[in-house]
Amino acid sequence: MARYIGPKSKIARKFNEPIYGADKYLDKKAFPPGQHGAAKKRRKQSEYGIQLQEKQKAKYTYGILERQFRNIFAVANRKKGITGENLLKLIEARLDNTVYRLGISPSRSGARQLVSHRHITVNGHVVNVPSYTLKEGDLVGVREKSKSLVSITDSLASAHKSFSWLEWDSQKMQGKFLNYPQRDEIPENIKEQLIVELYSK
Repeated sequence: MARYIGPKSKIARKFNEPIYGADKYLDKKAFPPGQHGAAKKRRKQSEYGIQLQEKQKAKYTYGILERQFRNIFAVANRKKGITGENLLKLIEARLDNTVYRLGISPSRSGARQLVSHRHITVNGHVVNVPSYTLKEGDLVGVREKSKSLVSITDSLASAHKSFSWLEWDSQKMQGKFLNYPQRDEIPENIKEQLIVELYSK
């Protein structure tokens, strides 16, 4: 499956945000990438351009391709409630994102790889689909044979963040997806209303 594997600092500079984590190059060059650097005169963005950039930022942040992102939006649009918030809740409920949030992997791309390589279980069964959508009460754990993997143990040892919609049992190396998060609980700086406006055109 196609994934962005290019320079991450370039993407972070494009959006002027450390969407892949701390980035020393973003601190040094706080302007978009390009041949003429900071000296280049940049045109004022149109309303469409601002909306498109916000959607692109969300896609790069969560590592989702266009067709998949559009499908998630379609589901969010059919659900009751605020479409933009529904969109982020559904994305947060993806298995790869939850593995990352639980601290099993230090990055979403690493979490996606762990899922694809059959190191992760849901309710005791191996699931190798990163886009698998969790339901409330689902148990996400590390497969027994994979509990000694250095990448996993190192990540869990350095993981300090906790999230209100997730519960982690370090003894069992298993987490629980308690419920869909509320918008104010999701730390990503994404203006979801702009994405809704883009897809509503």
